[in-house]
Order: sequence, then structure tokens, then C-alpha cells
Amino acid sequence: MVGIKTRLRALRRLLAAQPAAHLNIVSALVLACLLAVGPAKAAGFPERTIKVVTPFAPGAASDVELRLLAAKMSDRMKVPVVVENHPGAGGVIAARTVTNALHDGYTIAWVGNNTAIGVNLFREPFDPRKEMEPIVGVSQFAYLFVTSAKSRFMSLKDFIAAARAHPGELKIGTSSAGTSNNLAALLFTLDMKLKATVVPYRGPAELEVALLRNDVDVVVNAYGGLQGAIKAGQIRVLAVTSAERDDRLPQVPTMAEQGVPDFDITSWNGLYGPKGMPKEALSALEANVTAILKEPDTIARFKTLGFEALPVPHEKFEQRMEAEIKRWGSVIEAAGIKKK
Repeated sequence: MVGIKTRLRALRRLLAAQPAAHLNIVSALVLACLLAVGPAKAAGFPERTIKVVTPFAPGAASDVELRLLAAKMSDRMKVPVVVENHPGAGGVIAARTVTNALHDGYTIAWVGNNTAIGVNLFREPFDPRKEMEPIVGVSQFAYLFVTSAKSRFMSLKDFIAAARAHPGELKIGTSSAGTSNNLAALLFTLDMKLKATVVPYRGPAELEVALLRNDVDVVVNAYGGLQGAIKAGQIRVLAVTSAERDDRLPQVPTMAEQGVPDFDITSWNGLYGPKGMPKEALSALEANVTAILKEPDTIARFKTLGFEALPVPHEKFEQRMEAEIKRWGSVIEAAGIKKK
């Protein structure tokens, strides 16, 4: 669309060439031209590239999910939607990248259960309730406990028995400290009173390598970060952390079925924006993402990655964040996990 400055230059040239009798006509043209700029501006958000900052490492299940969503957002909203990875520090680095950017809705955050955990786990946490606004919930998912296909552990019960027989010798690999699967592994050792070392890694690629070369005995991660190795027969799935079995892996028992009671952990992801972002931007993002998540293709593709597409309106998403912060605070306190 032609910009206002270009239009004004053209109109000035026209004015200079017109006799006085035509000034009223030209003035009317000027007014019409200026008014024509209004709808272009009022069309509003988005008008340029949207950046989504994620605390997850490239290749992580939630990163793959986000990139799928970003591609669909680009197609639907007719602007580029790019993903930036800023892993580490329990999501604080990624969150600060967003809060330090312009609060115009063009730099937003990909948040998850780890954000709620971080509020309780770190001494200098990022608190989304104070510094950000919910846009829309996107998905939820469970975790898997897996081991190498060559491992001696045929079940999670085998691992538990070995950890008790050889305290301090076994290792459990997870994502970065403070992520949901990292805390899930810590809670597992505490609940079962196991002396096993939980070792954080930067991403699923490192986790897979560590498992296959026996640097760790078990890995806790989402299906999306493990499916390649599962399909290749390189790893054995021991248990799923949800209350019900996963229909993609119907033969895999739940934690409760493996002798770990009351261990129902499902994580989730969604979008948050900086505090004070324009309501127009929030509404546009929420409406478009909600529509995308209802598309059969999105539902199917999310499922192959291990996610349930679950649009949650921003008001209810805010309530979920509040509830999860309280839940994990109680769990962390009861487990005696000290703030880092």
C-alpha cells in the first residue's frame, strides 16, 4: 500500500499544476486520500513480523510443536512468525527477552508448566502473574520414562529395584534444571525414596546420545523428543506419567501400574505477552491461534508429536497458571526441595 508521505508528495505536485478554480476539487482529493490511510492503520495487528521466544532448546518436543504452530500462524495471519530459542535459567532468560522488548505484541513468549515451577524453584524467579499477560493456552502432554533397548531394565519396577540395591549409582537424564521433566524426575526419586542422580541436559539430542552411550540409565522426556528413537527401536519405554495410558503407546503402563502411586504429571504450553500489550494484539493472537488449534490437520499433527491440541481462553489460561503455581509450590515444599 502506498504510504502517506508518497501520497502527499504526489498531491503537492498536483496542487502546483492546478489553477485556483480547481483547488476545491484538489482539496477534496487530499481529504479523501488522507481518509484512505485510516483503514490501513485501523486494520491493525499484525502488520509485521511476530517473534515468539521459547525457553526450550531446538529440537525439544515443545520447540517442534511451537514451530508447527508458528508456521500455521504465518499462513493465517499473513506475516512471518519466527521462533527464537533462549534456553536455560528455568525460562527466565526467555521471559526477560520478552519483557525487555517493546510491549507492542510483536515479541511474545512460549511458556509452559516449567514457568509455574520456576516461580517456586528459583530465588529470583520470573513471575508471569506480575510481568506478563496470558494470550491463549495451546496444548498439554505427558512424559515418558525410557531406557536403552539394550538396557537390563525391562520395566520401571526393575529400575526401582536396582536403584534401591545400588544407592547412588544410577542416573536419570532430563532437560534443563527447573523444567517439568527435570522436576518430575526429582519428585520420582523423592516419592520412591531412591538415591539416584538426576542429570540435566540442554536438549533431547544430548539426552538421546547420553542414553544410547550409557551415560545415564533412564531418561524422562516427552514423546515428541523421543519418537524417532522409539520408532527406530533404540529405546524401550517403561512408563507414562499421565493417569491413563497413551493411545500411541497402548502397551506402555502408567506410573501407578509400575508401583508409583499418585504420580500424575501432565505438562502444558501456551502463549503469554508482556504486561500492557495492546488489547488488539492480544485478541488477534488469541482468535487466530484458537482457530488453528481447532483445525483437524493441527489436531492430527500435534498428536503425532505427543501433544493434545487444547485451546484455553486467556482468562482460563491465567487461572490455570495460578493453580499450577500453587500446586507446584505445595509439591516442592512437601518434597523439601530447596530454592536454587
